[in-house]
Amino acid sequence: MDKKAAILKLIPEQGILPLFFNKDADVSVDILHALYAAGIKTIEYTNRGEAALKNFAKLREVCDKELGGMYLGIGTIKDRAGAQAFIDAGADYIISPGLVDEVVEVADKNNILWVPGCMTPSEIIKAENLGAKVIKLFPGNVLGPSFLSAVKAVFPNLLFMPTGGVELTKESIGGWFKAGVCAVGMGSQLISASVMEGKKYAELTEATKQAIAIVNASRPL
Repeated sequence: MDKKAAILKLIPEQGILPLFFNKDADVSVDILHALYAAGIKTIEYTNRGEAALKNFAKLREVCDKELGGMYLGIGTIKDRAGAQAFIDAGADYIISPGLVDEVVEVADKNNILWVPGCMTPSEIIKAENLGAKVIKLFPGNVLGPSFLSAVKAVFPNLLFMPTGGVELTKESIGGWFKAGVCAVGMGSQLISASVMEGKKYAELTEATKQAIAIVNASRPL
């Protein structure tokens, strides 16, 4: 199985995509370890600060040496240069907050999976025509599960994953899965500022296990 296929299989199986950024490389590594301890095998590191590229390279090194089976995605990629820099640093796939043609070109040239952020049917149609397999519904808290319920039948061949505002509750996660998502992206609702600042890694591992349990209980039978 090639890498693209492996990731397309893994994200729905995992059902949750944790995403985070921390300017401290050691904290970023510790968060990665805490997520891995909960059973997470893929995460999205977000390109949100000057240290992102350097930290990502460190995460890549740690994964290759210590965390077997972990795939590293990079998020908040908005241009060609950013896409290429993180691919060169070992990104397994690329996630964008919008649909960026030049990012798609770089990803395709490097045979890397890309996941665009979309908010309208027109954007989803364009993404599908460009070859998208997974659509990031962003911002999820603005769109809501009812948006996906209304449009999903038009896109039977696409996988959908909301990011933004997904809460660690049965109501929030369950509502999205009932609408037909393949997974939910979870950032600050899971990896909060207090967890990062307080280095509450055991607490993060338990919260992640709880999120996975809610996801598994929320899947349609």
